[in-house]
Amino acid sequence: MIQRQSRSLIRERIHKRIRKQLRGTTARPRLAVFRSLKHIYAQVIDDQTGRTLVSASSHEKAETTKSGGNIEGAKDIGRLVAERAQAKGIKAVVYDRGGYLYHGRIKALADAAREAGLEF
Repeated sequence: MIQRQSRSLIRERIHKRIRKQLRGTTARPRLAVFRSLKHIYAQVIDDQTGRTLVSASSHEKAETTKSGGNIEGAKDIGRLVAERAQAKGIKAVVYDRGGYLYHGRIKALADAAREAGLEF
């Protein structure tokens, strides 16, 4: 009998494989993305010190963010995290898609962050 793994377990396995290659440094921190059904979260992380430098999520109560469960909300979060990162002096990051396919909300967040001035 074949046992099926859940999507979250498969995503975690893919994410571990990706993280073997990606490292956020002080000069070029890691932009990590987490996606749930209703929200999307983005963090800029310095892996050398183990600190989150900047974060943004659709969970925040602000007029600028729409729902995180759609592409427009992901674009808002991408712009917001890029603006906050640039305010802290961060210009270049390494993009960590978190085991998700580079499609839909994950791609929209990345494109919006690039348009707002982050380099990756």
